[in-house]
Amino acid sequence: MKAIMIQGTASDVGKSVLCTALCRILVNDGYRVAPFKSQNMALNSYITKEGGEIGRAQGVQAEAAKIEATTDMNPILLKPKGDMVSEVILHGKHFANMDAMSYREQFVEQVMPEIRQTLKRLEKQYEVLVLEGAGSPAEINLKSRDIANMRMAHETDASVILVADIERGGVFASLIGTLMLLDDQERARVKGIIINKFRGIKELLTNGIAWLEEETGIPVLGVIPYLDVQIEAEDSMALSSLRLKKPQQQEFDIDVAVIRLPRISNFTDLDPLYEEPGVGVRFVSSLKDLKNPDVILLPGSKNSVDDFLWLEETGLAQGILRMSRRGTRIVGICGGYQMLGQTILDEQAIEGSGGTYRTLGILPIETTFSEEKQTVQVTGVTYTGHAITGYEIHLGRSTPIQPVQSFVQLDDGREDGVYTEQVIGTYVHGIFQNRTFTRDYFNTIRVEKGLEEVSNEILSDYDRREEAYEMLDHHVRKHLDMEKIYNLITSSGKK
Repeated sequence: MKAIMIQGTASDVGKSVLCTALCRILVNDGYRVAPFKSQNMALNSYITKEGGEIGRAQGVQAEAAKIEATTDMNPILLKPKGDMVSEVILHGKHFANMDAMSYREQFVEQVMPEIRQTLKRLEKQYEVLVLEGAGSPAEINLKSRDIANMRMAHETDASVILVADIERGGVFASLIGTLMLLDDQERARVKGIIINKFRGIKELLTNGIAWLEEETGIPVLGVIPYLDVQIEAEDSMALSSLRLKKPQQQEFDIDVAVIRLPRISNFTDLDPLYEEPGVGVRFVSSLKDLKNPDVILLPGSKNSVDDFLWLEETGLAQGILRMSRRGTRIVGICGGYQMLGQTILDEQAIEGSGGTYRTLGILPIETTFSEEKQTVQVTGVTYTGHAITGYEIHLGRSTPIQPVQSFVQLDDGREDGVYTEQVIGTYVHGIFQNRTFTRDYFNTIRVEKGLEEVSNEILSDYDRREEAYEMLDHHVRKHLDMEKIYNLITSSGKK
């Protein structure tokens, strides 16, 4: 199997998006290609067809490669829970909650044989593997137990392309510094450099690129201009850029306040709201910023108990209740749905210190935590008759304590969530990716406010994603030396 690996000088330099681009470019050029990231740390996860949980980036990359995502593409997923403890998900299923020291000292070496078996399975199915590194390969305090960067390049005999983000400044220093901290064998793996997220005149970089190539002996394979392509982000570092998409609230007819929970997860649920005409989305982390929105959205959380306690500490719990009494619309997704209920029972101390927690009391439900985790893709029909698709990732089961109108009748026979004219609570992630439902939801608000409805002629979420993948292919291909990329792929796998 041929392999190429994208590593970065830091987190959020664009590794995931460039891997997505390469997956689409290669499949469009006729290759059977698959993504791979041995270890991912992210709170945005993806549910495979078989119900396995992997990093969202690898799910997106598989879609770009026009294949079904599997847990082989991301065998280890770490989901931070706080206090230096993460949930370790192995081949899509909960394995253990581990602190950083135990993970590094005990788990990493034990799991390497499984990772090698995973690579062998992928080799039987695909011609090219596009590997994604994690963070930086030059974290000298972590390198001895780093299984996400150079170790995977050695395992697959992959050529490494080092990516740096010029938007954050110091691009030459970050590249030179990273290369200096690699040992000789690691440095020999780096066959190319990409300067990413460039805004400006490329000619102004000419002297710098010439110096960089002479200093390192490594060719710059491309300078990729910044592109605001609608590809789902991997983790919460991208929230800052989401906030900048529509920064001035007064421009918008409908104001959506998203509670910025400390342990926010699967915030890609919010992506479609940024594209809805006349809708402004802002993150709120203090009571003074809540103001008087049209919609309050409580997103998913990796720890519903701790995040609810944070709501109380900040005064946001009281603010949300006050808005609820005024008739403000509220949407709770997954952990946010649990917080809208009457109580959370956590007798086994799965998320909190154990016991019963009184929550907002807006919806007549009780949630009980157990160690069994629900991870499944779902389809169904909402209370309004909209066919929807989505996925569930949650601990805990929520039970009505009085008759309620369910939000979704799922095709597997279950009922999900609660609907009232004012409040929606659901375990279904991706609900707003169902664009017709989303358009109708906001049209109802537009009518209430005396505004004109927006047309229901709208691209499906699938068509939007396909558009984005093709745009990404065109953009990256145009600015990357693809002949050299293919030479690097051809020369790999010969050890």
